[in-house]
Amino acid sequence: MKNSYALSYLALRKIVGFLGITFPIILILGAIAFGACKGVQASISDYHNTSMRDVFTGILCAMSLFLFAYAGYDKLDFWMAKLCGILGFMVAIFPDGLDDNECTIYVNQIIPPWMEKVHLYSAGAFFLVLAYFSIFLFTKSNKATAAQTAQKKKRNLIYKICGYIMVVCIVILLLYFQIPGLKEKFEKYSPVLFLEIIALWAFGFSWLVKGETILKDK
Repeated sequence: MKNSYALSYLALRKIVGFLGITFPIILILGAIAFGACKGVQASISDYHNTSMRDVFTGILCAMSLFLFAYAGYDKLDFWMAKLCGILGFMVAIFPDGLDDNECTIYVNQIIPPWMEKVHLYSAGAFFLVLAYFSIFLFTKSNKATAAQTAQKKKRNLIYKICGYIMVVCIVILLLYFQIPGLKEKFEKYSPVLFLEIIALWAFGFSWLVKGETILKDK
């Protein structure tokens, strides 16, 4: 029975990691293939207002559901996963503001400013909790007294790198929106979208490693 639980947790981690990595790819390619998009949107959240709206909400809710179902090794893992799942649901339920372009199909939708703030704060907190998972929770050992294997040390290095990549992306995004003139200068390059993609890939890769997709102990 214990081995069955271990296998289910490994599968859960792999699913979460896979969804994190494929999420932006599906949105971008789907909007181009099945919508009127000729290029990329300014952010991942902007795909909520395109033909990929249901896909955006569905994948994010599925990812949040898996995170909410994740128990981990101890109470801290348990509650951090629950918090992460709730934040993910909030990002999906409360949409960002409309970016009216050739891709936007919900131009008549009215989104209150408070809803946009809930979305942005939830998204930022979501990534911070995911970074916390990678840096502090995934690096734990099952037994405090047990010596770490060579593979475990390598995995811990990957977890920390992925976690700090997410933190750096969030810091850059904060600076981008807070420093006057920075947004106007770089907005045409869609820096928000690419920073979000990098953060999602870092998150997804760390969960795939945690699911023993690579660097598994012998």
